[in-house]
Formats: sequence, structure tokens, C-alpha cells
Amino acid sequence: MSIHTYGMARVCGLAFILLASGCGKRDAASTGDTGSGAATSAAVRVADVKVGRALGADKRVTDETDEFRPSDVIYAVVETQGSGANTSLQARWTYQDGQVVDESTRSIAASGEDVTEFHISKPSGWPQGKYKVEILLNGATAGSEDFEIK
Repeated sequence: MSIHTYGMARVCGLAFILLASGCGKRDAASTGDTGSGAATSAAVRVADVKVGRALGADKRVTDETDEFRPSDVIYAVVETQGSGANTSLQARWTYQDGQVVDESTRSIAASGEDVTEFHISKPSGWPQGKYKVEILLNGATAGSEDFEIK
């Protein structure tokens, strides 16, 4: 074997080894691996938003509906999954023209599956029409539900 052929064989062999060693590895950013070997907790996410007329002792909607009477208390329950301290959940209630009728924020320390309750009421009665509750998670829209006052 000539020196030139021997050198090419070494370069090809080295390239093969490098290529083979990279196969099967995934990017740490895509797997959430920080390189510490410890499992990281999943970020908080909104799993579901439900609206209704009544809540149970577990803060979950027991009378789910999207049609309300003007005098009803309207509940929105946000189901979250994941873990994170100092997570901000905000409910923004709007009337059909986009007018904000109420806004409230809850700071939660999420851990696993959890529920957070928001509600609005108006003793003199809500005007008839279409409404929406938009849920923001740390300032970003994470879910919404439309409903109507009839």
C-alpha cells in the first residue's frame, strides 16, 4: 500500500468513527437534558379551560355550559399540568365588541396537575350577547372559551 493510499484510508476511517459516534445522540435542547443527569420538571402548560355555572369542592366545574342567564355567576376553571414556581395565570373576560369587562390574575406554584378558578358576576345582570374568557399563561395566550348570555 502506498503512503497516499494509507493516508486516505486513515482519513476515511476517522470520518467513519466520528460519524458513527454521533449517531443516536440527541440535541440536549430538544430533550430538555441539562447535562446534569437529573430529570428536569416539565414547564407549566394549560391543559383545558372550562366554563360553567357551578363548582364542586375540588374547584372543578360541575355544571358546564356555554349559555348563561344575565344573573348567573360565570366560572372559568383552568386546568394546568407541569411544574413551576411563580407562574402567572390571567383571565380576561370580553364582550362581543372586544370590550374588557373584567380581568384578574392569580400567581400559582404549579406542581403536576392543578386547577385554578376565576369567576365574574354582575348583580344587575349581564347584557345579552357573546362573550369570551381568554386565559394567559405568563402573559401569553394559552386558551379561551366562548359563551353567550341569553
